[in-house]
Amino acid sequence: MKHCSGQVKYLVAIKELSQKDEYVKCVNISRHLGVSRPCVSKTLRCLANSGYVYEDFCNSVVLTPEGEAKVDEILRNFDEVYLFFHKFLKIPHEDAHEQALTFVMNFPDDTCERLKKIVLRTINKKNP
Repeated sequence: MKHCSGQVKYLVAIKELSQKDEYVKCVNISRHLGVSRPCVSKTLRCLANSGYVYEDFCNSVVLTPEGEAKVDEILRNFDEVYLFFHKFLKIPHEDAHEQALTFVMNFPDDTCERLKKIVLRTINKKNP
């Protein structure tokens, strides 16, 4: 099932926030994404209905195993794509993060894999 980029951004935000804090609250997601709390609640309801977050997200938002797998699938090529935007193209961190996320969400996996290989090959040439 294909998800809209908004839902994907929420999944990634939950993953990123959970790596910083034990408990991810709706207000944290709201601040992280710059959206209203009602918007967060609505999207979390959709993600819960899809099986990506646990139903009881009022206290703390937790990804289900399916949600973790989806985020891992999305982020499989993220680090190298981010590195390309930030280090190679000299795009500031926040913009590079946003653009890399947009890239991995919208471009075919094989295109992301090809960019990943080019970035890794270039890095290996610089650091023999």
